[in-house]
Amino acid sequence: MPPTQAESVIKNIIREIGQECAAHGEIVSETLVAFMVKAVVLDPSNGFNTDRTLLKSDVQKLVKLCVSRLLDSKNPSLDTIKMQVYFDMNYTSRGEFLEEHHRVIESRLSSVSREITDNRACVREELESLYRKIVSYVLLRSGLGSPTDIKIVREATAALQSVFPPVELGTFLTLSKKDKERQLKELTMIVTGIRLFNRDCGKGGEGIDDLPAILQEAIPVSTQHVDSQLEAVQDQAYRYTAILEKAAKNPLLSQELQPYMLKEALYNARQYEIFLQIILSDIITCAREVEMMIKQLGAQLEQLKMTVKSKTAVPTSQVFPIFIALSNVWTSFQDETVLISILSNLMTHLEPFLGAHELFFPEKVMQDLLDGVTVKTDMYRMKEHMEDRVNLADFRKLEWLFPETTANFDKLLIQYRGFCPYTFATTDGLLLPGNPAIGILKYKEKYYTFNTRDAAYSFAENPENYIDIIREKAKKNAELIQLLELHQQFETLIPYSQMKDVNKHYTKPITKCESSTQTDTHLLPPTIVRSYEWNEWELRRQAIKLANLRQKVTHSVQTDLSHMRRENCSQVYPSKDASTQSMTEGSSRVPRPQIYIAGLRGGKTKTTRGVKVNLTRAVDET
Repeated sequence: MPPTQAESVIKNIIREIGQECAAHGEIVSETLVAFMVKAVVLDPSNGFNTDRTLLKSDVQKLVKLCVSRLLDSKNPSLDTIKMQVYFDMNYTSRGEFLEEHHRVIESRLSSVSREITDNRACVREELESLYRKIVSYVLLRSGLGSPTDIKIVREATAALQSVFPPVELGTFLTLSKKDKERQLKELTMIVTGIRLFNRDCGKGGEGIDDLPAILQEAIPVSTQHVDSQLEAVQDQAYRYTAILEKAAKNPLLSQELQPYMLKEALYNARQYEIFLQIILSDIITCAREVEMMIKQLGAQLEQLKMTVKSKTAVPTSQVFPIFIALSNVWTSFQDETVLISILSNLMTHLEPFLGAHELFFPEKVMQDLLDGVTVKTDMYRMKEHMEDRVNLADFRKLEWLFPETTANFDKLLIQYRGFCPYTFATTDGLLLPGNPAIGILKYKEKYYTFNTRDAAYSFAENPENYIDIIREKAKKNAELIQLLELHQQFETLIPYSQMKDVNKHYTKPITKCESSTQTDTHLLPPTIVRSYEWNEWELRRQAIKLANLRQKVTHSVQTDLSHMRRENCSQVYPSKDASTQSMTEGSSRVPRPQIYIAGLRGGKTKTTRGVKVNLTRAVDET
């Protein structure tokens, strides 16, 4: 049958089953019906052959079986499947939750944003209307108060006017659509930061909830609620396990318990426990994020106070980045509030899928079944066999991993979600947690844990046999496919919540051991030619150097340290007396000046008159 035709047939079957259930007053989702169709086809007891085309009689039989199973309200197996489908449809990763939340906000604001960016206001009334729309957009996007509250609108308008006065609307209208959208987002963050700062200073903050205080109160309450639910369902699972262990040793009791569907109830409780642990892990992550953000908020507000202080005017380049950072921190608080709300609602909607327990196993029935039975917790079971470790000497072809020999021991993805495969296969579906301390078996790049050493030894003798038994058991109980993470063996039933864990299957153990190696420094003689030179300019330089050396004379020198090492001889010319004669020696003489002044001693007259007498001889007279 062509793929398109097959898809059409499957859709018609799903639609018919949904209509049949609706006619009986049961509304079921298409996802649940599709899962049930595949589960019924996989069950070998129903006699469907997946290798041939379904006949009309096969389709009618398939519809009848699916409807009967979907209308069985007293079946823990159906409750487990419904729980798995609901969780798969409503749970995703933290990042995708926030991404979807932001996408919804953007879609809700798109019409308001479009009214602003497409506006062509010209007259005064139109510009005032446009400004009011911007204020409403800022309030809606920030989530800090209602745009219909007059006090909140006035406060937001005052904050907006301080950074974007109405006179700048003309410039705003000239921008492109993308620039307008970018500026609107930036204005929203700045106004949000201003309002948060004013609220911290006690000068505003109308309509702003104290999100840090709300989260600090809500997270412990949510955590406590999950812990209480987890403790209750674990206690239920421990009691079911104890009864089933007793029944495994007593065939008569096992026959009596068959109508009670005790194993299906155990699967239901274990699946609910796993989902609660996932939710609790996300809530703990939220708590860590909130604790970190509270410190960031305090630091940003303190930095803003130090920047502003009592100044009348502060450069925008200093305060705007802090306002934007403050807004981003507050947006993160809003995101954490949404996450806590989603996780709380998810947990609330999972509780109804446990309704069959009270109906099938009232307290009186449980007490009678538990008579003479010791209820053990998972932790107690692990401590009970903590010292019973696998002996590596007993296995030569199989690889076993231990905490002290494997660096990433805790990060390995254990098959069957950590439950013991040998116990499950040999007791017709009893779930007992494996103990990694006994040793983790690595078989075909997959990892298995066991609740006892004997179980580990027995499984290791023929792993394929037990793996096949578990696969066949999962075909009869479809809820085991997700509970035991058998999605690789049933690829058509991979839930979305496990798609992100597919890469974990390729996590390889990092084994640790003490080892040493010794090698020769050089096994072979080196083949590197040290004198090789690839640079043509370097070769040219060396050629010039060699050419110049042909015209040079070699000199030798001896030092104080080397002159005694060998005999040296040298030849010199003997020294001789020599004299030279220069030209006749000559000299010249300049006449000595002789100047006298007469009459300095005075005379008969009152006035002194001096007479200068030069007695210097002429040059030619000397």
